Amino acid sequence: MLDINLIREQADMVKAAMVNLNTEAPIDEILVLNTRRRALLTQVEALRAERNSVSKEIGRTKDGEARQAKIERMRAVGDRIKTLEKDLKAVEAKLHDSMLRVPNLPGPGVPVGPDESHNVVVWEKGKLRAFDFEPLPHWDLGPTLDIVDLKRGVKLSGTRFYVLKGLGARLQRALITWMLDVHLDQGYTEIYPPYMVRREMMVGAAQLPKFEENIYHDAKDDYWLIGTAEIPLTNLHRDEILGPDTLPLNYVAYSACFRREKMSAGRDVRGIKRVHQFDKVEMYKLTTPETSYDELEAMVCDAEAVCQGLDIPYRLVQMCTGDLGFQAAKKYDLEMWAPGMEEWLEVSSVSNCTDFQARRANIRYRPERSAKPRYVHTLNGSGLALPRTMIAVMENYQQADGSIVVPEVLRPYMGGIKAIR
Repeated sequence: MLDINLIREQADMVKAAMVNLNTEAPIDEILVLNTRRRALLTQVEALRAERNSVSKEIGRTKDGEARQAKIERMRAVGDRIKTLEKDLKAVEAKLHDSMLRVPNLPGPGVPVGPDESHNVVVWEKGKLRAFDFEPLPHWDLGPTLDIVDLKRGVKLSGTRFYVLKGLGARLQRALITWMLDVHLDQGYTEIYPPYMVRREMMVGAAQLPKFEENIYHDAKDDYWLIGTAEIPLTNLHRDEILGPDTLPLNYVAYSACFRREKMSAGRDVRGIKRVHQFDKVEMYKLTTPETSYDELEAMVCDAEAVCQGLDIPYRLVQMCTGDLGFQAAKKYDLEMWAPGMEEWLEVSSVSNCTDFQARRANIRYRPERSAKPRYVHTLNGSGLALPRTMIAVMENYQQADGSIVVPEVLRPYMGGIKAIR
């Protein structure tokens, strides 16, 4: 959520940012509602002050008729206050809802562009493997080796579901455990979060109301299935004031993730690239405003270490304004090369959300013991996301005989197995 004072004092700048983000936001409505709120608040406070003042006079008034007249007048003032308070509450609710629909502002150095075609490839690392045979896509490799069962996934749950079997399931488990260990060595603290959260946690992480149609929801108990561990990690310190010298806080969590994928209907229907349920290891940081952009670059390096450990070609892409998403001020994607699909696959998005989520979740810190609380900055990054990392491993490590070599870093987690045949 943006600061209402920023919108009020720099409305033209905010509107220009919305144009660069290629999105519509109710900025004019917010300005009108805020003006109305301030006017109502002024009236209410003036009437309350009058009521307090006259109430004191009533106790000192000896004349019965004059005293009763003041009582009647204050009764009318009280009724007026109730009416105005009701109006104020309605305006504040509408203003809050409108504020929740405004995305974060682009940060410094973000390239301007209308959509993903204007994203910038910062660099590529690793040499693309030269195959002496035609590399297969994972949707052929997996079923042939009996480690991915697409048909039974559809039978169990419908389209965009799949089953991992035998060494396929073990390979994914090995990836998850190894990635967690990598990030623990980098200084992150492991968290095991709930996969279902309350509505206000979704609002705090900036998932609601924007992405409501893409989220699985249990209406009876009002539980929401998380699409990323970023959601519970954002709210871990909700409504808290963190003490001096506690930042940065670095967390890492594995979770299952659930998304409707309504926005991507008809895209990537083959294989396991875009599915309704998947696993992910998520990094998360709470930092001071002064250090958040440096911490963003550090988090990119932390995610990059996983790509390097797997020895798979990868590249870094910076998102332009039109592809930033809702809560990020600056965002990078790490993409791995999948030779069977002949495609770069996003395996990590690393974002600095500045104080956008912290305002929604009310997370603050004191720079010094007696200092006024300030909002923290929050950052998140996949470290990495599955099953796309699985796809990259399968397709890059496939052999001419149809087997898949297990990357060296994963062999200790696979009981020493060197290849899947």
